[in-house]
Amino acid sequence: MEKRTVEIAVISDLHLGTYGCHAEEILNYLQSIAPQILILNGDIIDGWQFSKRYFPVSHMQVIKEIMTLMNNGTRIVYITGNHDEMLRRYCDLQIGNFQLTDKFVIEINGKKAWFFHGDVFDATTKGSAKIIAKLGGHGYDLLILLNRFINAILKIFGREKMSLSKKVKDSVKKAVSWIADFEQTAAELAIAKKYDYVVCGHIHQPQKRVIETKEGNVIYLNSGDWVENLTALEYNNDEWEIYQYDEKQFLKDHVRIVTRDKKLPGLNVETNEISLFIDTLISQ
Repeated sequence: MEKRTVEIAVISDLHLGTYGCHAEEILNYLQSIAPQILILNGDIIDGWQFSKRYFPVSHMQVIKEIMTLMNNGTRIVYITGNHDEMLRRYCDLQIGNFQLTDKFVIEINGKKAWFFHGDVFDATTKGSAKIIAKLGGHGYDLLILLNRFINAILKIFGREKMSLSKKVKDSVKKAVSWIADFEQTAAELAIAKKYDYVVCGHIHQPQKRVIETKEGNVIYLNSGDWVENLTALEYNNDEWEIYQYDEKQFLKDHVRIVTRDKKLPGLNVETNEISLFIDTLISQ
């Protein structure tokens, strides 16, 4: 597949390390683009649900592909989110083409764009509510597993896939209201700071719209996620667009997941002999 040139690509909420992550689809997307700047807008690795028992090879390949892009000249900006908050202690780290931060501002063709994950507006990610949110995350993972089983059956009968979590979210008025409040709050802050674009993730709701207040207007953008919507944001020729993943475009060039056929040899370490050797060195 010939790579598409993209000035700026924004992806968020990959949730690597969870059952809900569509790693193969992410790999297909990343291998199809050649971005000048790739912005990872939070919740890339899910530290809340992370388990050594579940981190498939395909998830590791996503990380490898991002590093390959970086080595090929793409500037990588990793903005931390609430699920990868463990990285926030290392914010403002910059090594070569890689930058780790909690917010990012860039001027694009004379217009200022403000990037941040968005969990700062979410009270459920803080304090005691965070514990409930983490427990809810496990329930969400179970819902995703059930969803995959249902989609496998739908595929057999030639029916379109469905997203249970998205249907539940869209049907709950409180959730719809919360999303609207999130977007409005982000927009008002961006307008007050005189930004032209405000770009978030977090709420798993891809969006591009102009929000106006008495103080002015701003273009609000959300990159969505790679659990429910499989979306990204792309900037080209002074225009932002929401990219929607379509598996039909990748059927011929389906990514090959590398598997390990061989087991690593076991280590034969005589710990007592090593300890004795170290003690001998110290005494000398």
